Amino acid sequence: MKTRVFLKLLAAFVAVIGSTTLLFGVLITRAWERSLHQQVETALGEKAKLFALAVEQNRSLPLQELVNQRAAAANARATVIDASGKVLADSDADAERMENHAHRPEFMAALHGAMGSSMRKSATVGVPLLYVAVPINNGAVRLAYPLSSLDHLTRRVRNTILWTSALSFLLAIAMSAWAAQSLGTRLGRIVEFAERIAAGDLTARVAESSADEIGKMAAVLDTTADRLQQTFAELRSSQERLETVLQGMQEAVIAVNSERRVQWANGRMSALVSGGVRVGTSLVETVRDPDFLSAIDQALTTGKGNSFRVSSILPGRAFDVTTAPMPRGGAVAVLHDVTEIERVEKTRRDFIANVSHELRTPLTSIQGYAETLLDAARDGSERDFLQIIVKNAARMTRLTEDLLALARVESGETSFKVHEVSTGELLEDAVQTFRETAKASGVSLVIEDTATRVVRADPDAIHQVLTNLIDNAFKYAAGTDRIIVGAQDHAEDVEFFVRDFGQGIASEHLPRLFERFYRVDKARSRESGGTGLGLAIAKHIVRAHQGSIGATSELNHGSRFYFTLPAVAVPVAMKQHR
Repeated sequence: MKTRVFLKLLAAFVAVIGSTTLLFGVLITRAWERSLHQQVETALGEKAKLFALAVEQNRSLPLQELVNQRAAAANARATVIDASGKVLADSDADAERMENHAHRPEFMAALHGAMGSSMRKSATVGVPLLYVAVPINNGAVRLAYPLSSLDHLTRRVRNTILWTSALSFLLAIAMSAWAAQSLGTRLGRIVEFAERIAAGDLTARVAESSADEIGKMAAVLDTTADRLQQTFAELRSSQERLETVLQGMQEAVIAVNSERRVQWANGRMSALVSGGVRVGTSLVETVRDPDFLSAIDQALTTGKGNSFRVSSILPGRAFDVTTAPMPRGGAVAVLHDVTEIERVEKTRRDFIANVSHELRTPLTSIQGYAETLLDAARDGSERDFLQIIVKNAARMTRLTEDLLALARVESGETSFKVHEVSTGELLEDAVQTFRETAKASGVSLVIEDTATRVVRADPDAIHQVLTNLIDNAFKYAAGTDRIIVGAQDHAEDVEFFVRDFGQGIASEHLPRLFERFYRVDKARSRESGGTGLGLAIAKHIVRAHQGSIGATSELNHGSRFYFTLPAVAVPVAMKQHR
């Protein structure tokens, strides 16, 4: 890397320095040549003026001798020309044999009173000359300087400039090589720093002390590396704390990536699986429970979590499993061992069922004998006592029946005959039971059925749920003048509801309404003969149908109890019937 940078920088420096040296050499040479020609021409012009003055003032020397003297003094060829262009005397040739100079440029300029000059090859001597002519009375004088002398001097200057440029070029190249080497070395340290960071070595630093742009960039990179090292240290510490927490959990935890391969598992999970959990293997090689694998697939494909119970991961053990998708792909599952809880729940249900079953016979006997004695009683106080016995025996009987029903529903012993049934049929059947009650109490009982789909349900079980909700509305919704019973479509199910317009229920009671034996108004419940188990039974029946149940209420504006049932498409015949 450093070599490539060095060569590129050096090549760039060579190109710039070479082109600059060449350009300046050409420009300086041409400028010097122009200056030299101008200086020679100026000097020759001054000598020509002295030549003209000498010719005009000469009274003793022959013209040819004077011309020879001025030629030697000026180190140039000297010529005297009359006004007609005839050469009168010349230092380098026989004037009689020379052609007429009337049309020479320098002579024509001199005849007009100005100094003339031109460069050309002489027709007489056959060499290139620089001619300068100045006017005199009835003609002109001319000096000619050989251009070969200028060419020789120019070549010397060019050679001097060439060697000077070459020396400067070599010196500049050496300095450029040093600068390129230094810059390449500094950039190489930055590249080495980046490679170490990319390899995971966050301790790498550039350690550049220069104050130029590269030094500033190196300082910024070092600061960035410091922050990265600090951030990764914090992440590593956080990960270690998280792993410590997960390893200390009683629940088993396992995480998989988007390809359904195990990424991580705590010790509890490894203890559950025969042979332990191997990171990187497929999840199906670790856990073979179909429900568990299906829940993981659902979390990966839909991005939604799920909770369910499985009992085939480990023989004789039951687990509550909660799955959730991870933000950057993959999913995590938490398994909570509920074997002991299930055992205790089953024991409780069995105890309640057994006690309730054992109480049915003596309660029936007490109620029967009390009613027989009541029929034969004559004394008023005696009848009052017997009526209290009958009333409480009947309440105990209802309580035991409800406890038995709740135990059967909770344990799954109750078998529901589920089939497709219309919402209108369910609503009408439930409302019909309370027609006389509604008339007697002056309450309007209304059906609002906007559902267009049928549901899968056990009609008898749903009838029990609806009648329980309607009965509660009659008993506890004091001040209501109407009760609305209805059904409406939702996205994947149908919602049934019972709404009253009575005094409503305070918000603190709503979360516990469906708990067994929970009563909002205990005194009123005892007076009405309620057992506190009706809503609990309704909740378990709805859940057994894969639905949900709930309630909303506002004080002095009534309450709304609702539950949902899975919906199916409405058959054509049923649509036409409805």
